[in-house]
Amino acid sequence: MRASQRVRGEDVDVVDALLSADERRRSSGSRFDELRNEQRVLGKQVAQAKGEEKTALLQRTKELAAEVKAADAEQSAAKEEADRLLRSLANLIDPAAPVGGEEDFVTLEEIGTPRDFAAEGFEPRDHVELGQLLGAIDTERGAKVAGARSYYLTGPGALLELALVNMAIAQATAAGFIPMITPALVRPAAMDGTGFLGQAAENVYHLPEEDKYLVGTSEVPLAAYHMDEIIEADKLPLRYAGYSSCFRREAGTYGKDTRGIIRVHQFEKVEMFVFTTPEDAENEHRRLLQWEKDFLNALELPYRVIDVASGDLGSSAARKFDIEAWIPTQGKYREVTSTSNTTEYQARRLSIRMREEGKTRPLATLNGTLVAVPRTIVAILENHQQADGSVVVPEALRPYLGGRTVLEPVK
Repeated sequence: MRASQRVRGEDVDVVDALLSADERRRSSGSRFDELRNEQRVLGKQVAQAKGEEKTALLQRTKELAAEVKAADAEQSAAKEEADRLLRSLANLIDPAAPVGGEEDFVTLEEIGTPRDFAAEGFEPRDHVELGQLLGAIDTERGAKVAGARSYYLTGPGALLELALVNMAIAQATAAGFIPMITPALVRPAAMDGTGFLGQAAENVYHLPEEDKYLVGTSEVPLAAYHMDEIIEADKLPLRYAGYSSCFRREAGTYGKDTRGIIRVHQFEKVEMFVFTTPEDAENEHRRLLQWEKDFLNALELPYRVIDVASGDLGSSAARKFDIEAWIPTQGKYREVTSTSNTTEYQARRLSIRMREEGKTRPLATLNGTLVAVPRTIVAILENHQQADGSVVVPEALRPYLGGRTVLEPVK
């Protein structure tokens, strides 16, 4: 655990502080048990004693009551401190994850070839200009009504979002996922249990009057769906595909991606979530990655798959793969989906167990984004644009757009 904290860039001393608090909890617990046992013995002696002996025993009874109370308070305080420190620890990292910061990822594969627009004889427009030409994206009125990093999807933009969501749900359902529409507001136990009140807390919207949180991903309500439950092993894996609005403060991103809809405060997403056995978690992680690749392949987008480095994982992930689509006007790949193996971390915090042969134990949870709508729209518009500002609709998406093959500029 010390090594895991170190490569994540997290506080290593927390591990030793936790061990110390747990030792205090156990020693004070033993002291409490000894004193309680002495109380029981003393109670019997007082009942039989007389005269000065009884007076002395009664005096010891009063002293003992104070000692028991102190030992109980010490035990409770140590337990509370140990629990707090334990919940501050990030998940134990997968030894196979690359070590380093945000830029130390490992590229696993590159799929597709970015278009050579110069060879085609025109300069590509960015998604904001294309969105305006198509009557699909309105960021100016979004900012007027809701502030920075807000937007309207209009006309074909709105239809494109609905088409992407329906296509994602159709793929997930065909793969055996149970479709879900999840709450956007959750209680603190759900947010904390999934690990989003640690290092990610600055990006979470909190409603203090109700003490509830707006979710940044449906991973949160999907993970908490079976909170405090025991799941029979023969029902695993349980696979859910959750559609929800997602809300993120985007704290610490001042000046980054201020143009367009790449980094916004609210967006829609279809998230895959799996409950499975710890033994099958690694294989399930690869399956989730393949389902994400299948979706992007169907959209005919060039992309790369990266193995995220230890310092960029987030507290709950033991290992994470990101898929980054090519954005022509930026000349680089940008994240559009990710999938994380959170092993037993979330299940333990949410008290979710599996029962097998009469015995219970924690299970594993995993998550994977099938489609995050705004960034996918960005990738589709920019990669499939034509010289006249029109955009060719990928063939797999056409049935969900009423058979439309091209998005034309508005007149």
